[in-house]
Amino acid sequence: MGIKGTLIPIGGNEDKGIEQSEIYTLEYIQEGILSRVVRESGGSDATIVVIPTASSIPNEVSENYLQAFNKLGCENVHIMDIRNRAEAENPAHLELMKKADCVMFSGGDQSKIVQYIGGTLLHKIIVERYEKENFVIAGTSAGAMCMSKEMIKGGGIKEAFTKGAVLMGEGMGFIPNLIIDSHFIRRGRFGRLAEAVARFPDLIGIGLAEDTGLVIKKGNMAEVIGSGMVILFDPRKLQHNNQKVVVDGAPMSLTNLKTHILANGDKLDIKKKKIKISPVHIEMTDVQVV
Repeated sequence: MGIKGTLIPIGGNEDKGIEQSEIYTLEYIQEGILSRVVRESGGSDATIVVIPTASSIPNEVSENYLQAFNKLGCENVHIMDIRNRAEAENPAHLELMKKADCVMFSGGDQSKIVQYIGGTLLHKIIVERYEKENFVIAGTSAGAMCMSKEMIKGGGIKEAFTKGAVLMGEGMGFIPNLIIDSHFIRRGRFGRLAEAVARFPDLIGIGLAEDTGLVIKKGNMAEVIGSGMVILFDPRKLQHNNQKVVVDGAPMSLTNLKTHILANGDKLDIKKKKIKISPVHIEMTDVQVV
């Protein structure tokens, strides 16, 4: 049985209509990523649940999202700040999630999402609704990174392209064939995503720039949204990968790591293994994306 829901991973710093700088925005919030989240969820009458579990400042983050969704005409927005596993089993939370049209995970520490929600009844409800209904799972930064089965837990850029620079763990498993990283260009995370795909060469690395995301329909059709770029690392035809034989801290070597750079409106057909570039719509049939 195929997936019926929609997955929207976002690279962080999406336009909430409150930033002073317009460097990473699309002029107006009504044209941006959160507007697309609302449309995919059914419009301004949608029931949206924001989960700021990953954040160390959940009250501030929650208020920002309440204001942003309010500007888009959404009044049925709920905050579900889960800080332990018992709260993820709270009957009131479970009933709300059963009625919601969209759940949105905030940024912060992706490991907290897995620690407090992964494997709970709340997690099971989210997965079941995503698989069987027109349900939207959105997430920004940490909320995007937790979506994959193999999840990047951390890792700095000082040791980039050396073995051990990236820390991996189990994610929420919403999409099994991708590894997702966020703030990709601004924070220089090329090295850690390269090591991640070297460690898991059957998976595609997705590097999301800020104010940039993917709308993934039914686990297959994906469209780039936002003002930045999406970087794809495809390691499946690597001709050399010494990740398994070098010691921790040693430089790694990779050859034939395919890289694709996509922008707003570009589309991926995962099953047909095609990329369609917008606006010229050039089909590159030799591009492997799954």
